[in-house]
Amino acid sequence: MHPNRALIGVPGGRADLATPALVLDLAVFGRNVATMAAATRASGLALRPHAKTHKCKAIAARQLAAGAIGLCVAKTGEAEALADTPGLRSLLVTSPVIGASALARLAGVAARVPELLVAVDSDAGARALSAAASAAGVRIGAVVDIDPGIHRTGVPGAEAAAALAKSVANLPGLWFAGLQCYAGHAQHIEDYAVRGEIAAMALADMATAAALLRADGLPPPLLTGGGTGTFAQEAGLGVLTELQAGSYIFMDVEYDAVALEAGGAGPFGAALFVDARVISANCADFVTVDAGYKAFATDGPKPKVAGGAPAGSEFAFMGDEHGAVFAALPLGALVRLQVPHCDPTVNLHDVIHVLDGDTLVDIWPVEGRGRSA
Repeated sequence: MHPNRALIGVPGGRADLATPALVLDLAVFGRNVATMAAATRASGLALRPHAKTHKCKAIAARQLAAGAIGLCVAKTGEAEALADTPGLRSLLVTSPVIGASALARLAGVAARVPELLVAVDSDAGARALSAAASAAGVRIGAVVDIDPGIHRTGVPGAEAAAALAKSVANLPGLWFAGLQCYAGHAQHIEDYAVRGEIAAMALADMATAAALLRADGLPPPLLTGGGTGTFAQEAGLGVLTELQAGSYIFMDVEYDAVALEAGGAGPFGAALFVDARVISANCADFVTVDAGYKAFATDGPKPKVAGGAPAGSEFAFMGDEHGAVFAALPLGALVRLQVPHCDPTVNLHDVIHVLDGDTLVDIWPVEGRGRSA
């Protein structure tokens, strides 16, 4: 049994959490889910949130209950972990899947969900996916991935996308499900106008490819992409039919630096933190807490001190298990640290502690953590 499970329902139980603990502010999380659902409805877009952010069936089920049409995942392992999420009817794997074993497992997922969609960006990859689907006796929707300009995945340009779509439409075991273009490089550009320009440039090839396919009698059923950083701009471009945003549910330090709307920071609040405890206080300038490199992603900014210490207090990494908080705090004090990059931080933790104020109300397992394949 998890060491914190006995605290569920105990008023003020947060103070006694075994730390470091990944914690979720349930009220803020709920508002974030409802706000994005309303925003996409108002813009005429469907919402297919990216579950690589949380990898958690309890969160996925709440997004679906709020109106999401399905989920995105990044890997075969995530698809396997989340396939039986209550209410899930459509699941999109947003990266190409290569390798006989991974494709066979993916075909197994296709037998568990009403609709499985998979990104493809090469004829060879599409043919391998077709062979796996045919061997398993299932049908998989192939979504042609378009390079938004960062050369990570995706076919280069509208004409190549249209050509691959026509090839996919003739492969057994597959159907052409649509086009994908995700401008990942635009998400954290701080300037709102510049971010919108980059997102619009990325989606230009998608719009052209869709027009070419419509003219050839093969209209793409879905046009999918977008993220938390660009949702407001891309909603107004008239290109996408569905949005893949994921981080809006948590809002990490990286996204807090981005103006998500033209008039200000944006409509979402910080909901995901790590609670850490002061374990040593022998230095004049700082105390040591029990959360270090193993508790946070380290590919972006530092964690932000969000509570339990004077305003403006700073955090610094001090090793695998330790961090410094530059404040005068007593032994045992609990410090709340906003996570720097939510997706890889969640992947470091087995569970998410769900808090209503200072009361632990549930512990949600992160079923998809560590699913790197």
